Amino acid sequence: MSFRALLLNKTDDGVTHEITELTASDLPEHAVTIATEFTTMNYKDGMAITGRPGIVRNWPMVPGVDVVGTVESGATDNDPFSDGDRVTVNGFDVGEAHWGGFSQKANVAAGWITPLPDGITNQQAAAIGTAGYTAMLCVMALEDQGITRESGPVVVTGAAGGVGSVATAILAKLGFEVIASTGRAEQEGDYLRGLGASDVISRDELGEPSSRPLGKPRWAAGIDAVGSHTLANVLAATQPDGVVACCGLAQGPDLPGSVLPFILRGITLQGINCVQQSQARRTEAWNRLAADLDMAKLDEMTTVRPLGDSAAVAEEIMAGQTRGRVVIDVNA
Repeated sequence: MSFRALLLNKTDDGVTHEITELTASDLPEHAVTIATEFTTMNYKDGMAITGRPGIVRNWPMVPGVDVVGTVESGATDNDPFSDGDRVTVNGFDVGEAHWGGFSQKANVAAGWITPLPDGITNQQAAAIGTAGYTAMLCVMALEDQGITRESGPVVVTGAAGGVGSVATAILAKLGFEVIASTGRAEQEGDYLRGLGASDVISRDELGEPSSRPLGKPRWAAGIDAVGSHTLANVLAATQPDGVVACCGLAQGPDLPGSVLPFILRGITLQGINCVQQSQARRTEAWNRLAADLDMAKLDEMTTVRPLGDSAAVAEEIMAGQTRGRVVIDVNA
């Protein structure tokens, strides 16, 4: 029986994409087959679909770093899931080196799979996706370093994006004062305050080069999905013994700052690797999402689009025109 998938191919003229019909024999030889229901348009997926270099490593490729659906076959007694269970896959180079979620079927390795907790529907799991799961890892990292709501405000950069939206909602539910930084402060101010942000600031305050290695302390911690000058300025304005969790590079991979925040204020810069996490840490993060993310707010930040819109949505996310989370219904 055939099924639909978005397939990327590399040609002499660049990267092509098409919705095509595949069969089970086309899928990679991994042990577990998932009947996919939803995936998510992450920034990395947008890069892959629009042909940006450095993402896809094997061709042809079904993109989609998130896979959400039901285990169809392949579960064993040694797995923490059974055939028929609702599951998700995030990371492990899915959508880059291994075929991903923009398909009605996915073959994956058992070790990549996380069972979904009760209280999160399949559509909500896709809305959370790698971005929301990463946001939870960032919050957990701040907590592991001793940051509490009594420590002071937390700044979230790229706040209207996937990681930022979920991080803002989680922090607000946990009682933190959230300062949301976005390049669309006027357009997205009401949206971000609706997620729980106490203040919304323009990305211009943080995104420009600065000659000052240290600034006035403004926040106890930060969650940064932007990198480059933005991350350097976040660090420069962090309070003594503060913590910044870094998980993205939307502005760039460079860090044009100084060691002074680290040696004069004792700042901790905690990198977040969402791709290779232990099963225990993944399960903890998803259980925390079920408990600490307001699902009504998640639903408010979620847009659902059909598989056939994938290429258009990829262009939109690369142009900074999306808000919150865009879920792709692969069966629509």
